Parts: sequence; structure tokens; C-alpha cells
Amino acid sequence: MKKENIETRSINTIRTLAMDAVQKAGSGHPGTAMSLAPAAYVLWNNIMKYNPKNPHWFNRDRFVLSSGHASIIQYAMLHLTGYPLSLNDLKDLRQWGSKTPGHPEYGLTEGIETTTGPLGQGFMTAVGMAMAEAHLASRFNKPDAPIIDHHVYGFCSDGDLMEGASSEAASLAGHFGLGKLIFLYDDNHISIDGDTEVTYSDDVKKRFEGYHWHVQDLGESANDTEKITKAYEAAQQEKDKPSLIILRTHIAYGAPNAQDTAAAHGSALGEDEVKATKKAYGWPEDKSFYVPEEVETHMQKAIDRGEELEKKWQTMYDQYQQKHPDLHALLEQGRALELDKDWDKDIPEFKPDDGPVATRKASAKIINSFAEQVPYLLGGSADLAASTKTLMEESGYFGKGNYQNRNIAWGVREHGMAAATSGMTLHGGLRAFASTFFIFSDYARPAIRLAALMELPAIYVLTHDSIGLGGDGPTHQPVEHLASFRAMPNIFVFRPADANEVAYTWRAVLKRKEGPSMMVLTRQNVPIVNRSKYASAQGVMKGAYILSNEKGDTPDAVLMATGSEVSLALEAQEKLRDMNIDSRVVSMPCWELFKVQDEAYRNEVFPPKVKARTAVEAGASLGWKEWVGDSGTVVSVERFGSSAPYQENFKHYGFTVDNVIDHVKRSIEQSKS
Repeated sequence: MKKENIETRSINTIRTLAMDAVQKAGSGHPGTAMSLAPAAYVLWNNIMKYNPKNPHWFNRDRFVLSSGHASIIQYAMLHLTGYPLSLNDLKDLRQWGSKTPGHPEYGLTEGIETTTGPLGQGFMTAVGMAMAEAHLASRFNKPDAPIIDHHVYGFCSDGDLMEGASSEAASLAGHFGLGKLIFLYDDNHISIDGDTEVTYSDDVKKRFEGYHWHVQDLGESANDTEKITKAYEAAQQEKDKPSLIILRTHIAYGAPNAQDTAAAHGSALGEDEVKATKKAYGWPEDKSFYVPEEVETHMQKAIDRGEELEKKWQTMYDQYQQKHPDLHALLEQGRALELDKDWDKDIPEFKPDDGPVATRKASAKIINSFAEQVPYLLGGSADLAASTKTLMEESGYFGKGNYQNRNIAWGVREHGMAAATSGMTLHGGLRAFASTFFIFSDYARPAIRLAALMELPAIYVLTHDSIGLGGDGPTHQPVEHLASFRAMPNIFVFRPADANEVAYTWRAVLKRKEGPSMMVLTRQNVPIVNRSKYASAQGVMKGAYILSNEKGDTPDAVLMATGSEVSLALEAQEKLRDMNIDSRVVSMPCWELFKVQDEAYRNEVFPPKVKARTAVEAGASLGWKEWVGDSGTVVSVERFGSSAPYQENFKHYGFTVDNVIDHVKRSIEQSKS
């Protein structure tokens, strides 16, 4: 069969699989897959390096479908090129328990590099992947052994580029000169509400040239596989700029009635239109999920090609291990996120005489005490390094010509920072963190949520944690944020009480690989708890622990607190004793970590028979009911903050010893009724 014919049949196979899968599901997005089928064919067949039999080959090219609603095109390509995704899996599109959900999900389907769906997130995540490639290549490659040498490819849509978040990432990628990043922009002029002329008239070419991207506008060439191939090859030759290929496509290409309509964006075409479209393609109208034998043979050449690519790379990597054993060991350590036995030996132990100290400042000392022992850690802040205190002193800033550096200056780009942090983590070989004020987690939240959904071990260092911020006022004082992140599955939220709890928080976070972790730190100074008098901060490793025991066998009440309010609870305990109320103080830096402890330990910390309980936290009370119970009380913040010195804020919002004592007494009375 001639090349032109097998190409056309392969492309039409992709298109008809997309139509059939969405039609069977009764919902989905067939149109984009139909229009992008030629580009997908070119990318998987002519351009990308990958091994379907080992989807995790480290030096593979990465592909990100930022327009995740068009998931069926990626599923079709994975099936046709030999990944472990069957035709039955395509038939189960969008069904319970299937490998083919409505939007691609990382960890569910082999070959899916990241979860996409919210528009712009995939684009931003891909930038992080390209940053990881540049960083690792700079650190580990040798002239005779380019062991890290691959591209990050992606498809993006009008919607991705309309979302402002993608602009942050595009700006970053251009500024950093990420030449291994190549996106194809599907310019199909259609969104859910109709023709994009209603809402969108950007000159995308000029816009991305302004971001310092290499831009090729192919115009009306969506079916010209030769022209698309040459565009990708030209993009590969561009070493100092990321690339954007603009392709004018026609959604639902070939459908007699649905082409170029909004209906084709988010709905099945309908049985009659599917048949009419197959007829237009010269395809058997009565066959569904039809993959011609010659197409299967042709497309699955990717298996042999991929195995050969990986085999050559593995030979080079084995030789690299012999010639550069130290670098090899270092890279493997990063790939496994392994911690050396004594990695934390230089973390300082803080004494009361050292304080008081803000937990953000304590974190700065702690990071720099172990930075050299955890060489695969990198990250930075959203233009707030002087405030969040996350700078690693032994390294400079990541950037053109300095990709080996571990500090990242993200600029004022919380959206891009958080998503790219996920991208770096997904890439593998390193552990990434992002930092900003806690209040600005609102900008980072969509990416944090996806990291939690993917169970990525990303790290967020968030400072200025409460009304204790002071004079900047309510716009900068987080109130509801702790509650909202605690409601998010898979993320561990730490709010340490003092410098020593920060030290153990870092230990807990770096040992956790099953999901993201967030540490929430103070701007203001807080006392360092006297550990010769009270329990060791090592209790952080269990999420909550008895910081100060009662004098008798059973406490009259339990006081629990997080962060800067722990010291307030300790003060209240002392005064309660003078009133013959024997209380216990529990420091509770991480609810989620405490929840996974065994029941015996949880009952040891919170004796079930003790119903008088009071929680103290400078945030919303939502969620504390689980710990204080029906008789319990909560000293909390139930309205927005105020612009005033932090001491005044705490006083006026009820964070005083007297108010805490009143709450304890009320809880005791309520527990008796």
C-alpha cells in the first residue's frame, strides 16, 4: 500500500474511533479529535520518541494534551501505537472504572503524563516538564553521553490560550528559553458558545513572539502531513526558544452537517451524522471501532522503533554508569527520591533562648541545613523569596545558561508556579517546591488540586498564615484557607507551632511520597517551646501529639491548637491549673497525618471519655467539630481580618488567655449536660 494511502487510512481510523467512542458513550468531544487526527498521526508516527512497551522510559518525549476534553484522540493514539490500552477500553470511554475517563488522568492510564481538564493547566504543567529536562540535562549530561535529551510536546486549544493562567507559563517558558518545549495550537475558531469571534480576537502569533517563542503559522494545512512534519522538525532545530505551531483546523472535519459547529465540540454527532461522515471518508458505514489490519500493522511499528530507541539509550546509560558512577548514583537517587541515612543530621535544634522566631525564618535555616544532602530538591517563590525565606544559599537562580541552579524565581505568577511545580515533579528525577503567601494559594489552588488528584509529592511552603500578618489587612489575611485545604483529598496540611516543629515538618514532608504536602508558616515571631519541659517536637511525625500532659490520671479538659496558637494554649493550661482545672495540651500540626495513625494512638491523644475539648486556631472553625465533639468549643476567626498590628488583631479576635479559659470552662459545663 502506498504511503499516502496508509497515512490517510491511519488518520481516518483515528477519526472514526473518536466518533464511535463518543457516540457509544453518549457524551464527549469528538470534533477536536477529528480535526487534529493528521497532526496526531505525524507526532506519534514521525516525531516523538517513546516506547509503548515501557511507558516510563526515562528519556522518552513527553506529550501533554492541554485540551483534555479531547481525550479520545490521545486514547486512540495510545491504542494504535501499542500501549496497554485495548479497543474495549476505547469502547468504555467515560464509563465507571474504565481506563478512558472523560479527561486524561495520570496514574490511571499508561502513557498519560499528567491529568488535564481545567483549560491552561496542561500547558502550564508542560512548561514545568521542560524546566525539569533542562535542569537535569545541565547537571548530568556529558559530551559523549546526553542521557537527558528529550522534548515536551503538547496540543493546546483556544480555551487554553484564553485562560489567563497560560499566559504566565508562556511568559516563563520564553524567558527561560526552553527550546525543548513544542506546542501545537489547534486554531479551530470554535468554543462551547459558538464561533470564537464572539469572545476572542487575539493575534496569537504576535502574542507568542512577544513571549519570545519561535512561532510557525501553518494556516489552512491541517491535512498536510508533510507540512506539519517539517514544522515539527523546524521546531526541534530551535534550541533557544520554545515553539508554537499554529494550525488552522476545522472541528469535526469531514462531517457533512457538524463541521465547524459548536455542537461538534461537546456532543456526540448522532448515528446518522456518524454514518454520513464515514461515507465522506470512504469508510465502511456499518462498522464501529474498525481498525484495518494494515493500519494496525503500520501504527504498531512504534513498538519496535521504541524498543530500539530505549535499547540504544540504555547502552549509553550503562556506559555512563561506568564512566561517571557518582553522577549516575546522584541521578538514581533523585529518580527514587531517596534520602540518605543522615540527610537531616545538620538540622538545628532550637532552644527557647534562640527565640522567639517566625516559623518562616526557622524554615529558612532548616532548608539550608539539609539542601546539600537533598540535591534533587529545587524550587522557589512567586517574587517573595525575601519574605517566604525559601532561598537555597548554595545555589544561584535557574535560567538561560544556568539551568543547573536550584532556586527558581517564578515572578508574580502563582498559577504558573504551582502547575510547573507539578510538571517538574511529574517529569521525575527531582522534588519541587513552590512558595508564596498563604492568601495567594487562591491563585495556585487549581494546580494544587490537580497535584492532589494525581497524588504528586509536590511541596508548598506558604507563609503569612493568619490574621497575625497584621497591617496589610484582610485582603492579605487568610481566614478560610486552612479549612478549604483540609477539605481537599490527598493533601497533608502542616501548621507547625514553633521552630522545632518546622524541623520535623520538613522531615515528614520529605519522607512523604504519596501526595502533596503544604506547610503553613507565620510571619510574626512565635516562642520556641521549651522541650525540656514539654514533649519532643518529634510528635509532629504522627500529626498530633500530647505536648503537655495533665497532672492527674485523666484530664478535665483537652486543649488543642496549631501554629502560633499552641503557645497560647500552653499559657492557658498554666492558669487553668491555678483554677484547679487539670487540662492537657495537644499540638495538632497535621490533621491528615494524625488520621492515618492507628486507633489506639488516636485514643491515647484524645481519650474518648474526655468530652470537654477546646480548639484554638486563628482561622475558620469549619472542621474542628470532628475533634472537639458536640460538647467542645472553638476559639476561631469567623469573619475577615483587619489592618492592625498583629498583637491587636489577636486581642480583638479573642486570642487571649482569658478567652481561651472561658471556652474551656464552657466546654466542661456542656460536657456535663
